[in-house]
Amino acid sequence: MKNVYNIIQSQELIKSGERIGVACSGGRDSMCLLHYLYSNSKELGIEVVAINIDHNIRENSKKDTAFVVGYCKKHGIECLTYSLDCVKYCNEKKMTLEEGAREARYEVFRALIKNKVVDKIALAHHLQDQSETILLNIFRGTGLGGASGMEFGKGKTFIRPLLSTSREEIQAYVEKNGIPYVDDETNFKNDYARNYIRNMIMPLIRNKWPNADQSICKFADICRQDDKYINNVASVDIESKDGIVKIKTNYFVQPDPVINRIIRKALRSININKDIERKHIELIKDLALNGENGSKINLPNELVAIKEYNYITLTNKSFKTEQKTWKMQRGRIDIQEYGIIELAITRKFDPNSHRHLIDNAKIPKDAVIRFREAGDYFEKFGGGTKSLSDYLIDKKVPTRLRNITPVLASGKEVLVVFGVEISNKVKVDKDTKTAWAIDILRY
Repeated sequence: MKNVYNIIQSQELIKSGERIGVACSGGRDSMCLLHYLYSNSKELGIEVVAINIDHNIRENSKKDTAFVVGYCKKHGIECLTYSLDCVKYCNEKKMTLEEGAREARYEVFRALIKNKVVDKIALAHHLQDQSETILLNIFRGTGLGGASGMEFGKGKTFIRPLLSTSREEIQAYVEKNGIPYVDDETNFKNDYARNYIRNMIMPLIRNKWPNADQSICKFADICRQDDKYINNVASVDIESKDGIVKIKTNYFVQPDPVINRIIRKALRSININKDIERKHIELIKDLALNGENGSKINLPNELVAIKEYNYITLTNKSFKTEQKTWKMQRGRIDIQEYGIIELAITRKFDPNSHRHLIDNAKIPKDAVIRFREAGDYFEKFGGGTKSLSDYLIDKKVPTRLRNITPVLASGKEVLVVFGVEISNKVKVDKDTKTAWAIDILRY
């Protein structure tokens, strides 16, 4: 394992003074990594702590935890242990045991980093793990991102110092240093997708092509370079806030490799990272290029794609209006999904100082703040009356926002469309003595 130190240095995986948590199951690979980093901790200028997670899936898991704890105690290594109910976790998340166990332990890792218990987490993935991961991703239908495989972790909190080290080199290091380890019996169960590739497919491939792992990993390096280049081309501004992301429709004339990545980036910005397949991406593109304004499609994860004039809006956020009204009175009104309306009385009529200014004396006593209703009409600021529905269309207010945009209304007559315009009937003029100053803080 002579190249591991060079990898750590060249990839800048570890900085002097850092506290490195080694994910240690007790298996050969993780015990090898723990031994290597602890043995070289003074030279690297780091502190090493073992992290063991019992997923409570296997019968021997508690024995494996006890093994790791005993080894660490004997060698003076701090050991943090965590016990998870992965079966319950997987049932709640509707994940397979393989997927859920991984997600559960990574939640622990991220919490340790967030709480500054450790600076980084070292994972024991090696060369064969890399090639097997790449094949697994390809079989699942990945693009260049998945075909790029795992990274060493330069500049990141999850690092893989052994990623270019072969299983044979690890075995030789373990034997030379007399490092004990335990075997995970589930590694031999081929009903797990990764084990099937590892135990059934890869031995046949390596028998025919002995350098298959190295060749697959070189292919991944090429994919990573190409993917990085295309991602740089696809680096465009998207509007993302509070579970809603908007993509300009003119981006959709870009070549497919570029727009596909723009869409993926948009989805990641609202924390949608799974269950979106190529067919869903194609549906979004078709909506952008051929859909009519206001049309929408429903996608997995309660995701909705809506064409809104010059944008495609993606959201899995539910928009429901409150069935209530508010009086015109001094103070703040917090309206769910919309924002905060601030109301004050003023004798200063500078239209640039507030979002809206309306004549206090011109407001009927029965006027209330509410959401739009059927039959509402509006007299525009410059004159001319329209149905509120047609007016909102003229103003290009997106369909999803029309029902959550509050109005000030007297009966069916709308006097203010908050954040948009005031009616000609309530405008400030030379006879105005006091006015409502209206400001809006949008969510």
